[in-house]
Amino acid sequence: MSLLTYNFESEYLNINHQITVILPDKKRGVSPQEFYRSGKKYKVLWLLHGTYGDNTDWIRKTNIELYAAEKDLVVVCPSAMNSNYSNWPDAMMGYNMYDYFTKELMPLIYGWLPVSDRREDNFIAGLSMGGRGTIKFAVNYPELFAAAAVLSAVPVSFDELRPGHPCPIMDTENERMAQVIRNAGGFEKYKNSEENVWALIDKLAPTGKLPRLMFACGHEDLLLFDQYKLFQKHCQDISLDVKWFDLPGYRHEWRFWDVAIQEALSFFGLDENSCGNTF
Repeated sequence: MSLLTYNFESEYLNINHQITVILPDKKRGVSPQEFYRSGKKYKVLWLLHGTYGDNTDWIRKTNIELYAAEKDLVVVCPSAMNSNYSNWPDAMMGYNMYDYFTKELMPLIYGWLPVSDRREDNFIAGLSMGGRGTIKFAVNYPELFAAAAVLSAVPVSFDELRPGHPCPIMDTENERMAQVIRNAGGFEKYKNSEENVWALIDKLAPTGKLPRLMFACGHEDLLLFDQYKLFQKHCQDISLDVKWFDLPGYRHEWRFWDVAIQEALSFFGLDENSCGNTF
């Protein structure tokens, strides 16, 4: 594969920002002129990292380059710090990751690289914090993505975000969650914002407008698996067709995410092409 590391000054993040992009390789037997000037627009996977990660995580810790090469797929990996893929207007000079993703990163990729902007050619996936970002973008911008794969993350009913009703992964007593709510301007504003993914799913499920959704979790993910099963039951209750992928023996770990991203690519329905440059 071709691997592009791109640095630029971001208007929405107010910093010099780095992304990593995997691009398809020229096949042997195809001339450079024919390949690079073909005008072809490739399908794209927007791939999000988790807490403490950056744009290199998926490249360094999984075989995503190999999987993308097999499918002639462009993969875009942004760096989001620990933003939860949310807007943080009071952080530094303003670090607005939620707006950046759709209003800056996506136009940049569509405008400068050979990437299709058609909904049916766009997919999004992420792990842990990146999984929460994935489902947030998928339900707030369902017109942009054909399908989404949420790995080791699930929506949470905001009814559980109350003192005395602890939620293992989004407890209001947890300082990180408390800071997120403060950033939103308080619980009521947070509840009525784009962050309330559970409520948005309930609203959109009957309309048929949601992208196709996949959720994945390891059975030994003690932080998440109970909540995963709870959300699975909720989807059954509201008759939402979802792909579920969970395996015994895996925790909140890269070994699981490498397996899960392969399942996600299959779920997306991407055709496997011959890489060509084999030895």
